[in-house]
Amino acid sequence: MKRILITGGAGFIGSNLCDYFISRGNKITCLDNFSTGFKHNIEHLLDNPNFILIEGDIRDLEICRKACENQDYVLHQAALGSVPRSINDPITSNEVNVGGFLNMLVAARDAGIQRFIYAASSSTYGDSKSLPKVEDVIGKPLSPYAITKYVNELYADVFSKTYGLECIGLRYFNVFGRRQNPNGAYAAVIPKFVIQLMNHESPVINGAGDYSRDFTYIDNVIQMNEKAMLTDNKDAINQVYNTAVGDRTTIKDMAGFLKDYLSEFDPEIKNVEIVFGPIRAGDVPHSKASIEKAVNLLGYQPSHRFADGLKEAVAWYWQNLK
Repeated sequence: MKRILITGGAGFIGSNLCDYFISRGNKITCLDNFSTGFKHNIEHLLDNPNFILIEGDIRDLEICRKACENQDYVLHQAALGSVPRSINDPITSNEVNVGGFLNMLVAARDAGIQRFIYAASSSTYGDSKSLPKVEDVIGKPLSPYAITKYVNELYADVFSKTYGLECIGLRYFNVFGRRQNPNGAYAAVIPKFVIQLMNHESPVINGAGDYSRDFTYIDNVIQMNEKAMLTDNKDAINQVYNTAVGDRTTIKDMAGFLKDYLSEFDPEIKNVEIVFGPIRAGDVPHSKASIEKAVNLLGYQPSHRFADGLKEAVAWYWQNLK
C-alpha cells in the first residue's frame, strides 16, 4: 500500500501506470492538465476510493506542492513530447519540460518524497553514432525536446547529490501500446500508421524507411517503473537507465509487420501502399539500447519482444478504435 503520485497520469504511459499500480492495492494521485492526456483514459478509475485526480499544470509550483503532499513516490511522466512539436514551439516545450520538471523536483524535495522516478528519453543520445546506446555515452542533442530531457537528467543528478532526493531516470525508447493516441499532428508513428491502415490510407514514411528504432512495448515500461520504485540496491539510485528491449526494427519493416497483423482482421489492408517522403528534421537515424545496466542493477527482464507487443497493440487498436 504505497502512495504514488503519477504526473501526466491521464496520458498514454501515465494511465497505464495508474491502472497497474492501483490494481496492486496502492493509493494513486493523478496530476494532469489534459493538454495531451485524456479524461477517458482514467474515467474508469474516478470512482475508485484509492484514486485521486488533481487537474493542474506542472508549471504551477503550488499545484506541484499540493500534489506531492503525503506521497511516498513520484512517477513523473508529465511532459510535452514530440521532436517536431519542440522544433515548432521550443519555448513551450522548455517551459513544461524544464520549468515544470524543476517545480516537481522542488515540490518532491520539500514534501520528503522517498523516491522520484522520471521519464527521460532516448533522444538524449543525439548525434552519437555508437550502437547499442550505452547510458554513459551520449552525443549532442538534435532537437529542443532532446535538450529539455537531458537537462532533466542534470537537474535530477544535482538534486540527488545536493538535497539527498533519490532520483532515477528512465530513458524511454519509442514506447508503444494500448491507449497511445493515433490522432493529431504529433502522433507517434505506430498508432498513426495503424489508424491510417485501418482506414485504407497510405502511411508516409519519412525517408527511405531504413531508420531504425528500439520499439518498446508499454508493459516493459511499467516493469521498469516498478523496478526503479522498489529497488533497495543503493548502487541503483541516482542513475539513468535505458528502458527498451535491446533490439531494433526499421520503420519500413515495422510498417510491414503492421500490414501483416492488421490484415488478419481486414484482408484488404494487405493491398494498402506504403509511401515514402522527405526525412524529418531532428530525427535520430538509429536507436538500439543496451539494457545491461537495467538488467544488472534493477533486475529488469523485458516481458515483450517487439513482435509480441505489436500483436497485442494491434488487437487493442482494432477492438477500441475500429
